[in-house]
Amino acid sequence: MVFDLGYGLTALGYFLLFLLLLTTRKSGFARHLLMLSTIIMVAWAVLHVTYINNNLSRESILVYDSIRQSVWMLFICACIQTSVSNLFSFLRQPTTLIALILPVTTMLSAGFQLMPSSWQFSLHTLLAIQALVMTEIMYRQAGENKWAFKPLVIYLAAINLMDFAIYANALMLNTLSWDFFAARGYIFFTLMPFLVIAVRRIKHWGIEIFVSRDVVLHSTLLLLAGIYLLVMSLLGYLVKYYGGSWSLSIQLALVVISLTLLAALLMSHQIRTKVKVFITKHFYANQYDYRVEWVKLTKTLTESKTDNLPSVYETALRGWMEGIGYDSGIVYKKRNLDFTPVSRLPAHAEDLPRLVIQCIARFYDTKPWIIDVDELKSKPENYAHLDEKSAFIHHCPYQLIIPIVVNDDLWGFVCLDAELPNRRALNWELRDYISALSDQITSFIINAENSLALAENAQFAAFNRMSAFVVHDLKNVLAQINLIISNAKEHKDNPEFIEDTFETLEYTKERMDKMLKQLMQKNTEPNKGKNNVEVVSLINDLIAQKCATLLPLPKVDANGEINLQIDAEKLSNVLYHLIQNAQQATPDDGSVNLQISQTDAEVEIQIADNGEGMSMDFIKHRLFKPFDTTKGNAGMGIGAYDAKTFIEESKGILEVESEVGQGTTFLIKLPKGL
Repeated sequence: MVFDLGYGLTALGYFLLFLLLLTTRKSGFARHLLMLSTIIMVAWAVLHVTYINNNLSRESILVYDSIRQSVWMLFICACIQTSVSNLFSFLRQPTTLIALILPVTTMLSAGFQLMPSSWQFSLHTLLAIQALVMTEIMYRQAGENKWAFKPLVIYLAAINLMDFAIYANALMLNTLSWDFFAARGYIFFTLMPFLVIAVRRIKHWGIEIFVSRDVVLHSTLLLLAGIYLLVMSLLGYLVKYYGGSWSLSIQLALVVISLTLLAALLMSHQIRTKVKVFITKHFYANQYDYRVEWVKLTKTLTESKTDNLPSVYETALRGWMEGIGYDSGIVYKKRNLDFTPVSRLPAHAEDLPRLVIQCIARFYDTKPWIIDVDELKSKPENYAHLDEKSAFIHHCPYQLIIPIVVNDDLWGFVCLDAELPNRRALNWELRDYISALSDQITSFIINAENSLALAENAQFAAFNRMSAFVVHDLKNVLAQINLIISNAKEHKDNPEFIEDTFETLEYTKERMDKMLKQLMQKNTEPNKGKNNVEVVSLINDLIAQKCATLLPLPKVDANGEINLQIDAEKLSNVLYHLIQNAQQATPDDGSVNLQISQTDAEVEIQIADNGEGMSMDFIKHRLFKPFDTTKGNAGMGIGAYDAKTFIEESKGILEVESEVGQGTTFLIKLPKGL
């Protein structure tokens, strides 16, 4: 009876595992071999039940064991050779052929009685050793997947160690021990959970066990009841072993306490819920394929227009609706102390009544949880902090209210609904999925809001920057006008002065028109109007018209004509700023020298003075920093920055050498072919 019970449990357990494998939706070579091994285990265990097989003998046991070992050897080979995908190519592999030599020899010798019993015991012992060696190879080959293969290794190692012990003992005694065989049925049944765990862990087998949650829940409760009865049986055994007896009072007390505890276990909603969540989390495939859902969500968020906030909010709402499979929704954003709708789909989606919004706001002040109106109807105790539940249920036109939390602060919430057949029950998995979905969409909203804010700030910054350059140019224009006014009293009757004044005013008008055009068009790019410029003449005119009023008067050293393709006006402004700075930094009796030279590829303009000079720290950290000036209110602090920016945009180089008290040299290198 003890012998039959162990093998009967083994047959039943492996048969249930076989049924679970049949529920797998995917097909694969490993799955087929595992199903074959499992059904062979069922047949092997059934044939060991003496009530079914009356002719169980030593010879038949050897045959059954050799068949079982051969099939499991095939399965181990398949685990080692993961790249093989079909039976024909698998059987042709040298590893498979070598591994099957010993199992096939053992099976033939047992089936046809080709060897004495002691030799057959030896073959079975070697077969167990071979299985152990191949199991170790499989584990070492697993690499980073060792964690997934550990349960399978434990299972295979244990059953093969049991076989090794049985046949090593038989080899020494020249007979099989029926005590070993009686224990083996229970051991194989007890080890089966390791195989189930391995099936769940090793993903590349393509096996996903699925059973009805209710069936497993009820089975688990029966298992707990069985564990309870087993504990009570052990207590009875201990009493019997150590002597004594149960008194009637103790028996009645234990019966009442036991029944009470068992009833509490079976009837407790909390316990059953926890057990169900545990089973669902650890033994079931997810309701959602997160990889597929994430790809779909990413596609939704990236392919929609997000150039304005209404489009951003509509895209986010569409992400929530498509992610859960609902067909209507509305997004509310917190503005000061109120919530206002910022997007709705479809366009006629209903607004929330003020009463409902106030209830949501008060509830989210304490617990920013997902609200399921359907669950609220059946389990109001789950929403203890929600006010006016009856009015909320009656007036809320949506099923799900999902909070949008940013840095622990409530940004807003989204309401979703679907037709009754398409509504989803808010279980733990849907909560987790919605939370993950909301985190991703919330990040999208915040990033989009920040990007649009940055773009707007960048526009203002660009406009302000352009305005600063315009103001800088206005200073130059104003300097020319001041020069005219200062000389007007003395030379107003001089026709040549009047003619020069009109030319200067005309030039000033052109400059003013360009600046106004820049302001109207918000153009921050440098003037791209390039033309052929004779650099020496441009510098001589610049000094004569703008720099002659300051001392020391700049001196120019150049040989012949030097031509350059560049924006003449912008180059003139840059050179004027550098020359003027050199004059202002140099005493009246000092010197400012300009040397102009050229090579085949570039033009070099050197501006050198023997004035105050600058420290290396100033050059490195402040000279080219915009709006940083040493002139107080007299300067804008953008002249050097403007010069460096223009020269670099013109593919040139601006180099500075300076020493405090010795002077400064600016060297401009510009390519000719621009």
